[in-house]
Amino acid sequence: MFRTKAKAMTLPLELSIALSHLLHRRRQTLISVLGVAMGVGFFIGISSLMQGFQHYFVEKVIDVQPHILMKDEFRVPEAQPVEREFSSAAIELGGVKPRDEVRGIRGARRILAEIRQMPGVHVAPTMAGQVLLRYGAKSVSVSISGIEPALDRRVTNLERDLTEGALDNLYTAGNGIILGVGVANKAGVGMGDTLSVISPQGVVLKMKVVGIFSSGITTMDNYDTYILLKKAQILHNRPNVINRLRIRLDDVEQAESLARKLEDRYGYRAESWKEASKNVLGIFVIQNGIMYSTVSAILIVACFGIFNVISTVVFEKTRDIAILKSMGFSEGDIRRIFLIEGLLAGLVGSVLGWLLGWGIVELLASIRFQMEGFVRTEGFVLYRTPIQYALGALVASASAILASWLPARRAARLNPVDIVRGL
Repeated sequence: MFRTKAKAMTLPLELSIALSHLLHRRRQTLISVLGVAMGVGFFIGISSLMQGFQHYFVEKVIDVQPHILMKDEFRVPEAQPVEREFSSAAIELGGVKPRDEVRGIRGARRILAEIRQMPGVHVAPTMAGQVLLRYGAKSVSVSISGIEPALDRRVTNLERDLTEGALDNLYTAGNGIILGVGVANKAGVGMGDTLSVISPQGVVLKMKVVGIFSSGITTMDNYDTYILLKKAQILHNRPNVINRLRIRLDDVEQAESLARKLEDRYGYRAESWKEASKNVLGIFVIQNGIMYSTVSAILIVACFGIFNVISTVVFEKTRDIAILKSMGFSEGDIRRIFLIEGLLAGLVGSVLGWLLGWGIVELLASIRFQMEGFVRTEGFVLYRTPIQYALGALVASASAILASWLPARRAARLNPVDIVRGL
């Protein structure tokens, strides 16, 4: 019965000894704790800043663009007859010229009808191409998309992003065109102005600006324009041709798998939003790796203060360690005392770091300025989540335990007989 009670009291006793050691060297302990707090605070601030931009960009891409874009092209060029006939032979082809044929998705109306039958899937036809806008002496090269407004509002948020005009103005105007805000600024045009639209086929149409949109994605605002589908077909001299199918899903996470299924079924290249933005998303992966490794290194360096404190305590308390061992404390008990000291310093530093991190995030949120890159914002975009706080505390605590392990191991191996002989 006595042994059971003594065992139950072991953990509080170890905690009491650990606290007395830390409080005995208040100044060094405080510096070590503040070092951990600084590391955790900057970890929270930097991760909130970096992930904020990443989440904002992904949300913009998902919100503004179609989730899947089917194009009138093939991922792998069609094999030549001689390659199909002699697939395993050593063959060299030369002077092969591409077939001169009208581009476009064959059977587009049938494909549209079949995709519309899929649950949670919305699709709209598009005729896209490059044109030249001319207004006075200014000429601007842009991408133009022919759309059907009634269907397009189901797959994009173009109507919501309009800052001037309305999507249905494309129906009411004779030759209406909607411009991105960047295109309008480069061409120097505004609502109601008439400009010339020139296609590579040499067709010229006079068009009236009936809307201006601002999506927040710089590339779209600077290059995208929209007209009616029929007008785009006339402009490119390709009547009844559809070369893009824009698809939006109720569940965006299904975009990649559905794109593969559509490509396997119809043969045409189908890109999900992840594939279309894979270059930027790849940069985000590298960015996260650099950020977490750098900030984690800062935390590990900060925990060397804990190593210093506990090493000093072990050196100063060798006599006390001998007494504890002579009273029946095992090596594991001694080791736990010093590991608890490191863990306590890490936990206290983490809590203070949470407060510092919250202050850094709120300070960054209060700073206002105009920023234009991949996306357009009016200040830092911050991502607030408890995961950042938990991850910072986890890394700090793990680093603190690691820093206290070596001195704790050394203290546990001290021989009380050798200590007494050395006195």
